[in-house]
Amino acid sequence: MTRSPLLFPFTGRTRSALSAIGPANTPVLGPKNAPSRGRLAGLDGLRALAVIAVALYHFFPAMLPGGFIGVDVFFVISGFLITGLLVSEHTHTGHISLRRFWQRRARRLIPPLIPVVLICCTIAFLIGGDVLVGLGGQLLGASTFGYNWVSIATDASYFSLSEPELLRNLWSLAVEEQFYLVWPLLLMAVLLVRRPRVRLAIVTTLFVASALWMGVLYQPGTDPTRVYYGSDTHSFGLFAGAALALLLRRPSGQRNELPRIRPWLGGGAILAIIAFALWLPENGTITYRGGLVAVSLATAVAIWAGVRGGRFGRLLDAAPLRYLGERSYGIYLWHWPVLVLIQLLWPASSPAGSLLPIGLLASVITVVLAGVSYRWLEVPIRRIGVRASIRRIGAQWTGPTRRRRLVAATAALSLLLVGGTTAAVVAAPAQTSAQLRIERGQRAMDAAARVAAQAAATEAARQAAVAPALAESPITAIGDSVMLASAPELQATFAGMTVDASVSRAMYSADDILAALAAAGQLKPVVVIGLGTNGPITTDELTEILRILGPDRRLVLVNAYAERDWTAAVNAQLADFAAGNRRVELANWHDAIAGRLDLLAGDHVHPGPTGGQVYADEVHAALERLAAVPPLPDNSWLMRGPDAPSSPPYR
Repeated sequence: MTRSPLLFPFTGRTRSALSAIGPANTPVLGPKNAPSRGRLAGLDGLRALAVIAVALYHFFPAMLPGGFIGVDVFFVISGFLITGLLVSEHTHTGHISLRRFWQRRARRLIPPLIPVVLICCTIAFLIGGDVLVGLGGQLLGASTFGYNWVSIATDASYFSLSEPELLRNLWSLAVEEQFYLVWPLLLMAVLLVRRPRVRLAIVTTLFVASALWMGVLYQPGTDPTRVYYGSDTHSFGLFAGAALALLLRRPSGQRNELPRIRPWLGGGAILAIIAFALWLPENGTITYRGGLVAVSLATAVAIWAGVRGGRFGRLLDAAPLRYLGERSYGIYLWHWPVLVLIQLLWPASSPAGSLLPIGLLASVITVVLAGVSYRWLEVPIRRIGVRASIRRIGAQWTGPTRRRRLVAATAALSLLLVGGTTAAVVAAPAQTSAQLRIERGQRAMDAAARVAAQAAATEAARQAAVAPALAESPITAIGDSVMLASAPELQATFAGMTVDASVSRAMYSADDILAALAAAGQLKPVVVIGLGTNGPITTDELTEILRILGPDRRLVLVNAYAERDWTAAVNAQLADFAAGNRRVELANWHDAIAGRLDLLAGDHVHPGPTGGQVYADEVHAALERLAAVPPLPDNSWLMRGPDAPSSPPYR
């Protein structure tokens, strides 16, 4: 997320000497007659909107499904401020001090991060289980500001809801820190060019190159984490802000552009950002091939309209938004690990659990912790620095007894937190309970594939003059990771079943899979589909499935059990569809497992062996109900001649 380079992360306050980012008494980011206010108007409000969007996306995903675009808003603000600061220093001194620049970045970013990591990791150690998996790699990424690349290397997914990755939100901090490391070096080369238009063209080219690279690498239908996390593919927002900072450094006579319509353009940009947060899908092609770029451009327009002075910037910096904007760095740092830990302690699937109270509780705790961090950590360090703050704390040891006890307690707590974090890394299991169950299912599928020919021969030998029960017929099963975890029990229960299940598969992929099996002659008389865990479904998708199956095949739809905002709607749609077609039956996995969460992994989604048998039993029960449905009458007799029988035969 973005950090204000002028005093401290996300605060929006600036040193008065640098507030204009230009020569003294000659502000370049506002109109000529704009007063010196010690801060850039509108940026706190933008930060607040951005962090609200990200928090809502995580706390209440159904409310703001595109809220992840708040990160891109922060990227543009960060690129704008960092570039303005560096160019101003170069204008004043003729050079850029890299050492001082990087020291300021470390001083302002690292202190608030340390308590987040130590406290949350220690609490995770006390909870134990799946949340500790991969924690060592996460800490490596956090400490080196390479979290995004560590996650890419380990195939972690930003969009996965089944992996309790404690420090996942630090990926964006890594992208920005890498920008802070490289951009000053590049900018010094750019500033060697004397013509401002050529400088702007160079930075704009970098913006376009990063945006195009994201579009090229993105593969529709796959997890987009690589292009979302990559510093190469997701730096266009930072370059958009940098280009804006260069664009606004022009002669004084050209500074007050479009004073009458500027507020309207700024307001339109804010509405566009809100619309993107409501509309852009996290896994849609439009998002990665133009959508996020449009968010960055809209943010640049909003920044321009705000910092140029006037009522738009003042409105955007209304008191509540300014309060959140000043604390937005802390809010961003705390909100995700707080949510993960609360969900582990109070899962939404528990009898008293619900996504709404969990989200509300996480919101309150996040704001309180961010406020404490801002008041007692960020502001003091901003005012006097890290070393002076440490000396001031040390001086309390010579003060009254109460203060000495407070210092001693703080030191002891710090040591406990360091020990707890270390213990969390040492005690971390190699795999989550869900991964173990999924691998178990995969092994069962592989074993079944090796004996497919023998199974086919066995099935043929079982044919008799009397048709077998439907549950004994050849079955094709298509599913997600829940079915994959249940594969051993399904194959043990149904000798004629072929299971094709995969992690993160959703209903929209079913038609292609079924069409390919049908074309290859491998689609069996009975089809079981369990694809409701990973996203919403539509009636059109179900209708297309039934069309591919044709009139002679039977279909069982397995509903979903997961702590997802779409689960209830998915299950209702599956039930309605099954009720409206006599060739379709519903396997009610949701109700069967709802009261037996001890049979699921720590993510409360994937079953173990006993839970897998419950899954298989529900499919078996659905097949028995489907077999009991009387056959359709043969109405062809109505088209026959006058000698046709008086009543229709049944088939």
